[in-house]
Amino acid sequence: MKKETLLLIVIVLIVGVLVGILVSKGGRKPAQAPSAPPQAAAPAVNQQQTIQMLEGLVAKDPNNRNAWVELGNNYFDSDQPVKAIEAYGKALALGPDDPNVLTDQGVMFRRMGQYDRAIDNFSKAATLDPTHAQSIYNLGVVYRYDLQDFPKAKEAWSKFMALNPSGPAAEQVRAEMQMMEQVLGTGTGPAATGK
Repeated sequence: MKKETLLLIVIVLIVGVLVGILVSKGGRKPAQAPSAPPQAAAPAVNQQQTIQMLEGLVAKDPNNRNAWVELGNNYFDSDQPVKAIEAYGKALALGPDDPNVLTDQGVMFRRMGQYDRAIDNFSKAATLDPTHAQSIYNLGVVYRYDLQDFPKAKEAWSKFMALNPSGPAAEQVRAEMQMMEQVLGTGTGPAATGK
């Protein structure tokens, strides 16, 4: 067998596997809570190769929404928030009503310190799907940890608790809400003073 034929077969197999992954992966699992244990990262070499393949794929087919989402996910996982935001933006331009992509992009906005944009994304995701617990949880995270707006954090997390009353995230939220109630009840803290 010629080298060119063997190379072509290998490329076709790789593209076939990649397309299979993109088609079978209907949506990205929402971002984990900040207190969740870190996930084991994929080897950087394989992730970089995947990113390069996806970049090539979207260069050839810029209307491939699934490829843009997967590229955004890989940028997300490799801690490249600016590129993730851009890739998710391309995906949202092709299909704007995706709460998972809006939430993942919102997490990247938060990482960049763009809290208003993160809030917009999480709010839109929750409007599109009022049962999208991850977007509501993340909304509470931004209000609580980044903006120190306890009343809005409590409001978001109350909705989260109605959707997700048990589990590790629920326990963390319950503890945070109790702490915020104590702070608000004593008349101290940023939310009570208006700062």
